[in-house]
Amino acid sequence: MMKEPKIANATHGLTILTNDPSLTAWGWVVLACNKKETNIVDCGCIRTGAENKKRRIRKGDDTIRRISEINHELLRIITKYDVELLLSELPHGSQNASAAVMIGVVTGIVQTIADTKNIPVEWYSEQDAKKSITGRRSVSKEEMIQTINKFYQVDWKGTKYADEAIADAIAIFHCACFQSPVIKMFLD
Repeated sequence: MMKEPKIANATHGLTILTNDPSLTAWGWVVLACNKKETNIVDCGCIRTGAENKKRRIRKGDDTIRRISEINHELLRIITKYDVELLLSELPHGSQNASAAVMIGVVTGIVQTIADTKNIPVEWYSEQDAKKSITGRRSVSKEEMIQTINKFYQVDWKGTKYADEAIADAIAIFHCACFQSPVIKMFLD
């Protein structure tokens, strides 16, 4: 029998981990939300790269190594900040079979962590996230970062791929502020 997911109590607010999942550059942001304010507590990017040739291992084994690295870092973040809600972009579409496999891998990581840690998870589309913060479904990465700077105080990392992934994770949170009944309860 599954336990009911834990939900924060309204007196201390809600700690959220929002994600832009990717096997290569996984953007994440931890936010503390309550009725008075929302603050970015921490943010970063989990970077993994293929090393199968360097390590002289099979490509599949190297993919498992990368998944394990992401899992360990996400679990560390969840434990450190006592995360109570997960938000994630739901990846879509792919240009080849390898990309399709990676979509399954990253969605599986988020859902499995949510299930095993008994934390609710909500999924949002990239286009809805972009539209919620810029008003358009198609924007450049640089424009996304500039727009986010108008709404949020972000400790950007100064690395293009990391800042882009962090910006996308923040956009997912911004979208959830309009669509999530759980977040609305804490912000209204």
